[in-house]
Amino acid sequence: MTDLLHHTTDGRADAPALLLGPSLGTSVRLWDAQLPALARGHRVIRYDLPGHGDSPAARLTEPSVPHLAGLVLELADALGIDRFRYAGVSLGGAIGTWLAAHHPDRVESLALLCTSADFGDPSAWRERAARVRTEGVGWLAESAPDRWFTPGYEPSAATASLIADQRGADPAGYAACCEALATCDLNDDMGAIAAPTLVLAGRQDRATPPDHARRLADGIPRASLVELDGAAHLALAEQPQRVLRALIDHFDDSGPNVASSTRTAADAHHDGMTVRREVLGNAHVDRAQAATTPFTAPFQDLITRYAWGEIWTRPGLDRRTRSCITLTALIARGHHEELAMHVRAARTNGLTAAEIQEVLLQSAIYCGVPAANSAFAIADRVLAEERPTEEKP
Repeated sequence: MTDLLHHTTDGRADAPALLLGPSLGTSVRLWDAQLPALARGHRVIRYDLPGHGDSPAARLTEPSVPHLAGLVLELADALGIDRFRYAGVSLGGAIGTWLAAHHPDRVESLALLCTSADFGDPSAWRERAARVRTEGVGWLAESAPDRWFTPGYEPSAATASLIADQRGADPAGYAACCEALATCDLNDDMGAIAAPTLVLAGRQDRATPPDHARRLADGIPRASLVELDGAAHLALAEQPQRVLRALIDHFDDSGPNVASSTRTAADAHHDGMTVRREVLGNAHVDRAQAATTPFTAPFQDLITRYAWGEIWTRPGLDRRTRSCITLTALIARGHHEELAMHVRAARTNGLTAAEIQEVLLQSAIYCGVPAANSAFAIADRVLAEERPTEEKP
């Protein structure tokens, strides 16, 4: 097992297998936002490309998409997985396309995210590979936000970790993956894909523009197309809930699912604690757990399972929207201590100070001026914690 691609496994062993492929320059962490919900109804296996994350660069002995696909099949075989669902981003998507075309007996359903049948001028990829071998990948980490996200997108802890993955990639492995993209041409393979296929594109994606996705959707017999506005190449990170909704809709329609009906209280608690930590931060949750007594423990379990494990994990609304709703409800009810906590959570979920201001102004009309007056004072105090010293009054 040590020679396999590095991988992680989540979800129940008896659930349908779902393999998740990353993009060039990222790792298994690319799927962090979608993992809890996908793992409810799937045995989810995420893998790192050679030279990325914890997969050694030496695993890629031939720089080609078919060879990379062979490494993924090798992983599936070692895990005892015969048939599987597959979702992949960019290079990870190309690997899925090749697998579905050449091993239709293995791929039950397919999702291709921000990817293409070919990736443009081969010489550009070979030039990038040569520069990486000479200079390393630091310069790519510096340019990653411009290549991966829409202009003006505010960075978060999640996006920072992805850029760190780019910075930590092994130059030899990264360069070999670039050379695999240089030789990638799946245009003649698309018609052989029998699996139901979702093709998803970010409308602001410059690396694999929407017309590439349309070409895939037109060439794959059972394909549907989703285009997301406000998303560039890493739509998973930029529009995590909208991507999750599309994936769940696709895979739930693709075959039997063992999701909610067999989900246990322990599953809900695990998912809830994951989201609770992502939204409120480890420090806050650790303090809450440290303060838990035998008397308060059932209540802590209740809010973890139901508030965080059942509601905050639902794919119908993204976390930004849930933060807006939560702020408004707390203002209306005058729950000031919780309001301060959720102003911080709203920033974690991607709301800007200006957007929080708009929520408070809206609340002044529908919840009352006195309630909004108190809310503005609380939010201003919380937001002042993150302002540079020279900006504070």
